[in-house]
Amino acid sequence: QVQLVESGGGLVQAGDSLRLSCETSGRTFSSLTMGWFRQAPGKEREFVAGISWSTGRISYTDAVKGRFTISRDNAKNTVYLQMNSLKPEDTAVYYCAASSYGLGTQARSYSYWGQGTQVTVSS
Repeated sequence: QVQLVESGGGLVQAGDSLRLSCETSGRTFSSLTMGWFRQAPGKEREFVAGISWSTGRISYTDAVKGRFTISRDNAKNTVYLQMNSLKPEDTAVYYCAASSYGLGTQARSYSYWGQGTQVTVSS
């Protein structure tokens, strides 16, 4: 079993930055593919970014490319999402997720989920 705990969300203005953190426990972190998803009110959960455990390959959804950066610190069992130039449309609950398999963009590919952290961007 893997436990995930997100932190770092909050209320910011458009153009500001936030860094989300997700600390894991219960399994060797270096063997997990880690992903960030988000869900806005009335919308489906969508893939934001992910990083493979085996290859280090990184993927982003087009809407955040150039603004968000995913990274991982295996020594701290933590994955980060640095979010710059935030826009009101980035407002959502952000979820950290973990998978034992390769990098995927579908929520069903991830077996473990955090509780989510709210990010609100005002215009």
